[in-house]
Amino acid sequence: MIREPAELIIAEDGRLLLPLGLLAEAGLDPGRAVLAYSSGDGRIILHRAEDATRNLIERGEL
Repeated sequence: MIREPAELIIAEDGRLLLPLGLLAEAGLDPGRAVLAYSSGDGRIILHRAEDATRNLIERGEL
């Protein structure tokens, strides 16, 4: 799979628009619930909500 980085700009109101291709590559469909959190090292993590819930229940971590 060819991955293309995307440079994004954070808007004044804090919003960030992700390209549809990037979302599709990650298996995230429009309208799908995601959990977003900071990893504490400069990265923001997006997890499909159902995957994050399962990881939390099964392993006790996100």
